[in-house]
Amino acid sequence: MERTSLEGLWGHVYWLNVLAQQGSFTAAARRLGVSKAGVSQRIAELERQAGMQLVQRTTRSVRLTEAGQRLVNETRSSFDAIAHSFEGIRDMSEAPSGLLRVSAPVALARQHLVPRLHEFLRAYPGVRLELELSDRLVSIATEGFHLAIRHTATPPDTHVAWALCETRSVLVASRAYLRRAGSPAHPQDLLAHECLHYPREGDTPAWHFVERAASRRGAGTQAPRVTIPVKGVLAANNSEALRDAALSGLGVALLPDFSAQAVVRAGRLVEVLPRWEPVGAFAERLYAIRPYAPYVPKRVTAFVNWLREAFTGGFSLKAGAGD
Repeated sequence: MERTSLEGLWGHVYWLNVLAQQGSFTAAARRLGVSKAGVSQRIAELERQAGMQLVQRTTRSVRLTEAGQRLVNETRSSFDAIAHSFEGIRDMSEAPSGLLRVSAPVALARQHLVPRLHEFLRAYPGVRLELELSDRLVSIATEGFHLAIRHTATPPDTHVAWALCETRSVLVASRAYLRRAGSPAHPQDLLAHECLHYPREGDTPAWHFVERAASRRGAGTQAPRVTIPVKGVLAANNSEALRDAALSGLGVALLPDFSAQAVVRAGRLVEVLPRWEPVGAFAERLYAIRPYAPYVPKRVTAFVNWLREAFTGGFSLKAGAGD
C-alpha cells in the first residue's frame, strides 16, 4: 500500500483530535464546518495509513482505540501551541477579529444579551459571533468555546473568571392569582399555594428564606433560615417557562432577577414576600469564564470588557433603575 507523507497527514491527525474532543462524527463535523461523511473519510484514510484501527464506531458514539488515544495524547499539545501562535499572529493587527464562540444561559441571553449584541458587533466588525443558548454546563475547552457566561457561585479553579454583576432570586406571582389564592405573609403560607419551581436532580423540592431585616441586623452573622417544602402544578428547568406560567396565573414562581425584571417593571408580575429573601435557589453572581491559557485573543478580551460594561448595575426590578 502506498503511504502518504507525514506532512500530508497532519490535517488528518488534527481532525482525529477534534473527533476525540467532540465524541461523535456529527459534532466533530459541526466544529470543523464540514460534512459528517468528510470527517469519516479523513479518519478512514488515517487508519489505512497507520495500518490499524484508531476509532471504534458504534451507532451512537465513537471511542478511540488505544492507538488512537495515544496519537491524540501525544499531538494535542502541539496543535494547541499552533493555535495559540496563530492567535498571536492574527492579533498583531489593531482590531479584534475572527470567530468568537460563546455559551450563555437561555433566559439571560434571550432577554438581556441578544437585544444588545448589535452594539458589540458594530464596534468590532471583524468579529463573527457564534452563540449557543443552553442551560447545561458546557465543557468550554473540549467543545471549542472561547468563553461561557455562567450563573454560578463558584467558578472552576481551572478557569479564569471575570465577575459581571450581582444577581438575586425573586418570588413573583400575577395579581390575578393573588386575588384568587391570597397573598402570603410568611413563607409558611406557601404550603397552601401552587409553587412553580425549578427541579433539581436528587433534591426534594424546597425553598429557603431569610428575613431581610434579620439579615441586615445580623451583619457578619448567619440569619435564621426558614425552609419550606414546595409543590405545584408545574416544575420546569427553565426560568422563562416558570415566568410565563406565573404570568398565566398558575401560581407563585421563584426566578432569577434577570428573568423577572421586564415583567415586574411592567407590573405584569409582583413580588411576593418582599420582607423575605430567597436563598440557595440560584447563584448570586454572573461570570464570564474561560479555561486558563497564557494567551487570550483580543476578541475575547474585547467581549469580556463589553459584557462587564453592559451588565454594570445588575438587574434592578425598579422601573428606571440602571436604565
